[in-house]
Amino acid sequence: MATPNAADIYALLTVEEMYQADAMAEAAGVGAEALMEAAGTGIAREIGRRWRKTPTVILCGPGNNGGDGFVVARLLAEAGWEEVRVALLGEREALKGEAALNASRWQGAVERLAPEALDGAGLVVDALFGAGLGRPLDGVSCAVVEEIGARRLDCVAVDIPSGVHGDTGQVLGAAAPARLTVTFFRRKPGHLLLPGRELVGEVAVVDIGTPPDALGEIGPTIHENNPVLWLERYRWPKLSDHKYARGHAVVVGGPRMTGAARLAARAALRIGAGLVTIAGPPEALPIYAAYMAGVLTEAIPDTAAFTRLLRDERKNAILIGPGNGVGETTRKNVLAALAVGRAVVLDADALTSFEEEPAKLFGALKGPCVMTPHEGEFHRVFKDQVPAEADKLTRARAAAKLTGKVLLLKGGDTVIAAPDGRAVINANAPAELSTAGSGDVLSGLLVGLLAQGMRPFDAACAAAWIHGAAAARFGPGLISEDLSEQVPAVLHRLKGASALT
Repeated sequence: MATPNAADIYALLTVEEMYQADAMAEAAGVGAEALMEAAGTGIAREIGRRWRKTPTVILCGPGNNGGDGFVVARLLAEAGWEEVRVALLGEREALKGEAALNASRWQGAVERLAPEALDGAGLVVDALFGAGLGRPLDGVSCAVVEEIGARRLDCVAVDIPSGVHGDTGQVLGAAAPARLTVTFFRRKPGHLLLPGRELVGEVAVVDIGTPPDALGEIGPTIHENNPVLWLERYRWPKLSDHKYARGHAVVVGGPRMTGAARLAARAALRIGAGLVTIAGPPEALPIYAAYMAGVLTEAIPDTAAFTRLLRDERKNAILIGPGNGVGETTRKNVLAALAVGRAVVLDADALTSFEEEPAKLFGALKGPCVMTPHEGEFHRVFKDQVPAEADKLTRARAAAKLTGKVLLLKGGDTVIAAPDGRAVINANAPAELSTAGSGDVLSGLLVGLLAQGMRPFDAACAAAWIHGAAAARFGPGLISEDLSEQVPAVLHRLKGASALT
């Protein structure tokens, strides 16, 4: 039997892995009928915790999701919800297995699914289709789902809102926003990936009797980002440390957009790097030198000067890209940094500069490295290697495998992927992070963690989570300059949690 660990709660199961979990439950003696009853019981319980008794319509599909819906209808009626109606997609006689069994246990009428079935409803339970839907909604199911949204009805989704794919979060045809989604055993990637994340509302996970060791046997490779995944390997300062023991990060600055490097440098210091140097063109050096007393500066008029700077092996982590400009100088600096085999973060212009020759970049990658593109930068570098139509999780994992390096694909649903197939979805970032310069702060946090010796995947996960937590702590009105100032409070909380483990 696999030993449970704290990270298990943050595991995300694909649709296929959830099928495996159900099969393991049945093999362990928990029959399909019991699983459906437990699912419906959990849904009804979560509804009862959040809503007063109100006219409710249960929309049932032709499969197991619909069977769950019939259980919910029966249990709500038994609990005294006086006006509970069921609308079914298809014919009652066509239902099979446990769905047919639970339809037979429902004593009320069954209406034909139609937009009119929503009339008078104070609450809708969407039990039409589950996470494994493989085709776009169409016909009456699409019309009803669109009507739920148009009427702004309170909606509870069974497993995931109908029309949202559980693995990708993509909307197939249409999907109605839910106030609550009730899923089973573990969440799926589609609960966290956009646009699904904006449609699921609050997500409640209920136990339906899946064996505790099922997760260990499945061995999930996808998790929601959380400190329990990396906190035990976080590098806290020791009394015996000196500044070089905590690492020396180099941030390469550009001639004009100097704010990007300055934001990154401050973040690297705040996250704990012992020293930070901004290396930039001579004409911009006065700006960098005047910025912050704790940041060192060094002029690099050309790549040869940059290479000489890197001869100092104490400079153990390098960030290139923010505000550097797209072109030959940035390309040469990237190749020079990669050549020394130390930890490197490639962001923004460092990636776009290789748009016309990505193979040159891929061939130069060695040593610890994290690439941190947003969607546009990702497309420019990987457009010929990774299908653009693939979902975000698939694209990030494919790029990590292709390059053999960690890839952090930014956004409201940032995905961090490792070459070995592991992936983490970051879900703590608030909408306020959609402001200029926030990505520069993220790359600064990351290079600061690498300078302190964190491994690339752990460092990327930690940087993304701390970045989101800092933004959430500040809240509305956030600008990028505020982020680094929230980091100490976030670290204080993390250190307290670390002391308890």
